[in-house]
Amino acid sequence: ELMTGLKHECGVFGCMASSPWPTQLDVGQVICLGLVALQHRGQESAGIVTSEGNSTTHFNVKKGMGMISNIFNDDSMKKLKGNLGIGHTRYSTSAASEEVNCQPFVVYSVHGVLAVAHNGELVNCEALRKLVLSRGVGLSTHSDSELITQALCLNPPEGEENGPDWPARIKHLMQLAPLSYSLVIMMRDKIYGVRDPYGNRPLCLGKIVPLQRKNVDEAEGWVISSESCGFLSIGARYLREVQPGEIVELTKTGFKTIDIIGRPADKALAFCIFEYVYFARSDSIFEGQMVYSARMQCGRMLAKEALVEADIVSSVPESGTAAAHGFSRESGIPFAEVLCKNRYVGRTFIQPSTRLRQLGVAKKFGALSENVENKRIILIDDSIVRGNTIGPIIKLLRDAGAKEVHVRIASPPLKYPCFMGINIPTREELIANKLDSIKLASHAGADSLEYLSVEGLKEAVRINIQEKSKNKIGHCTACLTGDYPEPPEDW
Repeated sequence: ELMTGLKHECGVFGCMASSPWPTQLDVGQVICLGLVALQHRGQESAGIVTSEGNSTTHFNVKKGMGMISNIFNDDSMKKLKGNLGIGHTRYSTSAASEEVNCQPFVVYSVHGVLAVAHNGELVNCEALRKLVLSRGVGLSTHSDSELITQALCLNPPEGEENGPDWPARIKHLMQLAPLSYSLVIMMRDKIYGVRDPYGNRPLCLGKIVPLQRKNVDEAEGWVISSESCGFLSIGARYLREVQPGEIVELTKTGFKTIDIIGRPADKALAFCIFEYVYFARSDSIFEGQMVYSARMQCGRMLAKEALVEADIVSSVPESGTAAAHGFSRESGIPFAEVLCKNRYVGRTFIQPSTRLRQLGVAKKFGALSENVENKRIILIDDSIVRGNTIGPIIKLLRDAGAKEVHVRIASPPLKYPCFMGINIPTREELIANKLDSIKLASHAGADSLEYLSVEGLKEAVRINIQEKSKNKIGHCTACLTGDYPEPPEDW
């Protein structure tokens, strides 16, 4: 559902040029384009930090509030020279929106400068804050990333012989904080990629291939990213996901696994199922399948579970389109577009008069009246959060002559808060806690309204996953079921 306040908080990106250094690759630009491809994961602030690989005391840094295109221009890109770098685009989850909370977070430690970009939310951040503060470290912001960065500056319990043992420190952090993060951590001349042991947040690796492609095995560099959707546009090829609990090290010679941290034996993997439903861009790859295919399978499953007689299947664009195509193929009811989206509607700055408010104008859409008139329509969307956009859309279709409007939602009702980095509104604001599907249908003016079941969603997401073994596949459905990867009282 559009603009209804499910905010995913962040996207992380890293780039490492292969030797020889100084590189011909424009690392700053690669990161900037990588972040543009992750812009759907956060539009509040962004930052890029680069390293020339030779200074332990200096990184080039540029951060700012707003969209990526507003923050980085040619001048700022010129200053972001380097052979490696990391970037971040964010929605705030817990920390307030101000520039001091912008990532990547840079800290000047005894052992040299360190930068961290983080996607997720530490569920036990209070305990970790106390620990860091008790070791005499001051914290200047409320962001998890600063907490992670400072925690990495603590010595690991087994002590260190000669200088910092970063892998040991990262392992120590992962034992202190099991959920939920994907991290990119930059030192002077290397980048570590880290994914939490539950695999709750996504992270993947790609290889930048030479434009001439004479030698396919050659690499101009490597990238690490929350999602693979931007890889083709920067000339990179998707390689694989970072495994849950894995620490990867990127250097100018390539990348290697440093370690894989396990989770308690009785705990299942918990990749956020809402990445498939809602957050990720549809051309990204998770668990060996394209997000678009998973969304299409959700639509097919919805047709099996909640079919109704109709003339056309349609979607709320673009969010429901993949699922609508799946529904249409499974049911044999033709797909047709019924809504036309206005790309230029920003946040409304005029307070509508009472008459306009009562009209409940669906500002973002127009109706394609010839496709709608006298038709029984199945209208598909990916989710309903607060439930305040579906009513005006149905009214719009009725005003354009629709005979019946049956709403089908390609995910189960959202009922519980997420503590793992998604800004889900409070339980009181979630419409599914106030109205069941029959009441919601009449509230929104639909002839009927049905959701995909939790079992149906799980099955749809797993149909195309080659890996079938129980301990290698698992999804977090906490926002739908209240079943958290670890019980919240343990935090």
